[in-house]
Amino acid sequence: MNPVSDRLASLSPSETLAMSQKSNELKAKGIDVINMSVGEPDFFTPDHIKAAAKKAVDDNFSFYSPVPGYPALRNAIVAKLKQENGLTYTADQIVCSNGAKQSVCNVLLSIISEGDEVIIPAPYWVSYVEMVKLAEGTNVIVSAGIDQDFKITPAQLEAAITPKTKALILCSPSNPTGSVYTKEELKGLADVLAKYPNIIVISDEIYEHINYIGSHASIAQFENIRDRVVIVNGVSKAYAMTGWRIGWIAAPQWIASACNKLQGQYTSGPCSVSQKAAEAAYTGPQQPVADMRVAFERRKNLIVSLAREIPGLNTAMPQGAFYIFPECYSYFGKSFNGKVINDAGELAMYLLEEGHVACVGGAAFGAPNCLRFSYATSDENIIEAMRRVKAALANLQ
Repeated sequence: MNPVSDRLASLSPSETLAMSQKSNELKAKGIDVINMSVGEPDFFTPDHIKAAAKKAVDDNFSFYSPVPGYPALRNAIVAKLKQENGLTYTADQIVCSNGAKQSVCNVLLSIISEGDEVIIPAPYWVSYVEMVKLAEGTNVIVSAGIDQDFKITPAQLEAAITPKTKALILCSPSNPTGSVYTKEELKGLADVLAKYPNIIVISDEIYEHINYIGSHASIAQFENIRDRVVIVNGVSKAYAMTGWRIGWIAAPQWIASACNKLQGQYTSGPCSVSQKAAEAAYTGPQQPVADMRVAFERRKNLIVSLAREIPGLNTAMPQGAFYIFPECYSYFGKSFNGKVINDAGELAMYLLEEGHVACVGGAAFGAPNCLRFSYATSDENIIEAMRRVKAALANLQ
């Protein structure tokens, strides 16, 4: 027996990656599976970004970069924050990492000590709660159902705050629900947080540009809490660069310095060539971002209309990102060929095995009555996937 550490034993595997792997295993057996389990744009990285990466290779950007990233990239991020968000930062407040996932984890490991509480609105992205466990913090889950568009209220936030509260993780536009907090809703949360000066806000804005309600609102815009907000963002979703692994934080100086210190000990700076590609993403033409957003909005309208035709699925209209998150509990207790569906995880597995559509059960997102489908795939795949889902669900008795 080779016992792993208590730290690792406490973690749950990523349900999204697990379902994607099961989907790929079926594909390897020759089964035509439509994978809607993973949050990844199906577009290719824009050509001008790829050209910048090729040039970086030719220009010998093959050495270690500074731990927080090249100054040119950090300055490009500073300019983006000023131009697009009206927020003023210096390059020293930017730390670039191997994806926004590492950025979130860096912040939590830098500010959370054993027993510190972290408020996480549910539904939440699967990794937040596991990262808090890694940091030896305590998760405080605040649930918001479909009846409130999956968004917590100021009253819910205040009720969850205790003397041990150290951080709030906010994700807007949201993975997994696609919900987007308006400026007025964010102000309500900020006014509560203003009363508690020791709480850090980690604002995950990775889906900023995949937004169907107009301009993006960041909670960092409110002066009464601005000095306690850490923005997390990156190039993965907006620029179709998931595999390039570049994320970043814009943070109060002391948190940026802490993350720099931490990262210096366990990964150093992110990939040099990817950084030059990310710099081109921010400084180059933005039309590809707008074009992809238009495509995602078309797909959103398509999948919602089809999902709403399926009896027993209660589907909200997403306002951002590229997921639908329908309630599915009406199918719990039903069966197929003698096998009873007890929960959303079993329903997701049934849809994979019988319908050949991969999605993810909501328990991993803190919403056990829901399923998550990613519509970051073609219109044809969406139409066929929803046809299969509808047929498979109709077979449950």
